[in-house]
Amino acid sequence: MSHNKSNLCKSILKDNFGEVAEAVGCHLLKDNICALRYLALKSKFSLEQTKKVLCVLLQHNICDYITDSKGTLEYLIDSEIILRRIRFPNYIYCAKTLYGDAAELVAEEILQNGQMLMTQVVKNVTNKLNEALTNAGHPEIASSFVQEKFNCLVNTHFLQRCKNRTNTSNSEDVTDDLYKIPVTGSRKRKHSTDNNPVSLKKRRILDSPEKEEPDDAGIYWKANFDRFHQYMRDQLMITAIASKVDKKAGEVLRTLLRVCELKSDPYSTVTNAVTLTEIFNALPKDFGLTRKLLQIYLSMISEDSTCFISKVDESGGGMYVVNIYKALTQIATSHLESVVLERFGSKCLRIFRVLLLKKHVEQKQIEDFAMISAKEAKELLYNMFSQKFITTSEIAKTPDHAPSRTFYLFKVDIHKLAQHVLERSYKAMYNATLRKDNELTEHSWRLLDKQERVDAIIASIDQAGGDDTQKDEIEQTITPTERDQIDTVKRTVQMLETCEIQIDDTMFVLEMYLFYANQDRLLKCTQKKKK
Repeated sequence: MSHNKSNLCKSILKDNFGEVAEAVGCHLLKDNICALRYLALKSKFSLEQTKKVLCVLLQHNICDYITDSKGTLEYLIDSEIILRRIRFPNYIYCAKTLYGDAAELVAEEILQNGQMLMTQVVKNVTNKLNEALTNAGHPEIASSFVQEKFNCLVNTHFLQRCKNRTNTSNSEDVTDDLYKIPVTGSRKRKHSTDNNPVSLKKRRILDSPEKEEPDDAGIYWKANFDRFHQYMRDQLMITAIASKVDKKAGEVLRTLLRVCELKSDPYSTVTNAVTLTEIFNALPKDFGLTRKLLQIYLSMISEDSTCFISKVDESGGGMYVVNIYKALTQIATSHLESVVLERFGSKCLRIFRVLLLKKHVEQKQIEDFAMISAKEAKELLYNMFSQKFITTSEIAKTPDHAPSRTFYLFKVDIHKLAQHVLERSYKAMYNATLRKDNELTEHSWRLLDKQERVDAIIASIDQAGGDDTQKDEIEQTITPTERDQIDTVKRTVQMLETCEIQIDDTMFVLEMYLFYANQDRLLKCTQKKKK
C-alpha cells in the first residue's frame, strides 16, 4: 500500500473511531496480519482497549480474522472498506433516488452501524419517520412500509447478509442465501406444562417483550458496496452520453444497461448482447419513443467515437452490447484532460490531446501539430514529463543507444497516469481532511457550539410564542466579532467539504477505470493461454 493511501486510511479511522482505532489500524495496515497480543503491545494500549477497538472494526466490516495452524486468531484489515466510508453520502443518495426517504434512512442506519438485524433496522427507521411525521402534523406510517423498502434494497442486491462462517453448504447456496429475506415474527418458546407457581413465574418472565427473540436473530445485514458502485458506474455513463447527445440518448442507454443487468456478469468488460426488441419492450411506456426512433438513437451512439455501444449482429432488429471498459476509458481520459488543463494550462492540454490522438510523437512533430513555438513546446513537454503526466519511448538506430542516433518519442500511458493521479487524489483528500480539522480547532468548536445553543433557544422561544425582544437578547450573546469568526469557519469548512466531494468523484472514476482495465488484461491473458 502506498504512503498516501495509508495516511488517508489512518485519518478516516481517527475521525470515525478515535485515536485507539487509528493506532491499531496503523499497525494492521503496516503488518497486514497481526495477533491480538502483538497489536496491544505495538499500539501501546491495554489488551481490553485493543479488544474493544477490534470488536468495533469487526462490526463495521473493516477488520476480519483468520485462524493459523496453531489455532491462534489473527486479524487483518481491509483498506478499501475504510476508503469507502468517504462515499457513504453517495450510497445514501442512491437509495433515496431509487426508493425514497424510507430507503434512505434504511441505508443510513445500516451504514452507520455496519451490521444490523432486519427487525432492528425496520423498527429504528419507523420510529424516526413517525417522529418526524408527528412533529409535522401528518399521520404515522406502518412498519410494513419500511419493511417493503428494505425488501426492495435486498432484492436489488444493495443490501446483503453477512456471511455465516459456520455455513458448510456449497458456494451457490451461500450466494443465494445472501439475499434471502427471513420471515419476521417472534419465536414461540416451549415451556413446561407444570402448573406450580415457580413454573408460572418463569413463563411470565420468558413471555415478557424484553425476552422475545425475533425469527431473524443471528442474521445480520450489511451494505453491498459493489452493487452501489455498479449503479454509480452506470450513472456516469448515462450522464456522459446525455451531455454528448441528449437526454433521450441517456434514457436509451439507461434502459439498455437495465436489461443487461439481468444477463451479464457485473464485472465483465463487455455486456452480453441484447436485441432491439428487448430494449424497446423495456422502455418506459410514457417515454414516447417509437421503434424507428430508438433504432436511430442506438445507431447514433454505436457509430460515435466514444464506442459506448457496439452493434454485434443484425438478428432481432439488431443486437447491441455495452462496452463498459471503453466507456470508462473515455470518461477517465476526460477527467485526466481536465486535470492537465487545471494544472498546466490550455497549451499543455493541446499537446496532451495530440499525444492521445497520435500515440507516439517526436518533439518536432508536436511543435507542428500543436502549433506552438519550439522553445515553448520543449518547456511544456519537459514540465509534464517531470510531473509524470507523459512518458517517452526510445528507438535506437544502433546497438550502442547513442543519444545522437536515437529517436525519443513522447506518449501518454493512460493506465499509469490514472494510477499517478489517483495517488495524488489520496494525498489531496488527506490534506483536505487535515485542513478541515485545523479549521475546527477547540476555539472554533466552542463558537460553533455556542451558535447551536443560541439557535436551539430561539427555536424553543418561537414554539412557545415568545416575542422578538427575547430573541434579540439571546442573539446579542454572540458578539459581532464572534459572528464573523463563525461565518469564516463555516464558509471554509463548506468549501473543504465540497473539495472532498469533487476529489472523491475523481477517485471513483479512476478506481473504476483501473478495475476494468485489470479485468480486460486478465481476459486477454486467459484468451492467449487458451490459444
